[in-house]
Amino acid sequence: MLTAENLDIYKLSEKLSDLIWFDFDNWNKKVQVTIGYQIIRSADGISANISEGYGRYTSKDRTKFYLYARGSFEETKTWLRKLIRRKILIDEKILEYEQLINELGPKLNAFINKTRNSKQ
Repeated sequence: MLTAENLDIYKLSEKLSDLIWFDFDNWNKKVQVTIGYQIIRSADGISANISEGYGRYTSKDRTKFYLYARGSFEETKTWLRKLIRRKILIDEKILEYEQLINELGPKLNAFINKTRNSKQ
């Protein structure tokens, strides 16, 4: 049986949230308290909402949670932009985040559209 953990968007969102989780330890206390805890919650919310949506029965229900996941994704991007602008992230980390974001965003949108257009 296919589970949410097998989905490409789930794997990418977990990779993104784990990257943030481990980078958090390198940030000073001010960054951890102001941005750090919020970006961890928003990034973790992406895969959590994908999982919850995947467990729902109707496409309307599933779509609702996938849209929440996209909202968490957009929030995470906002926090990442702040970290970049405030020079908290170094160049090679920025590239790693950009690659993940650029892959996850379109795949998440396609997944939402496919779910929204399904019959069930």
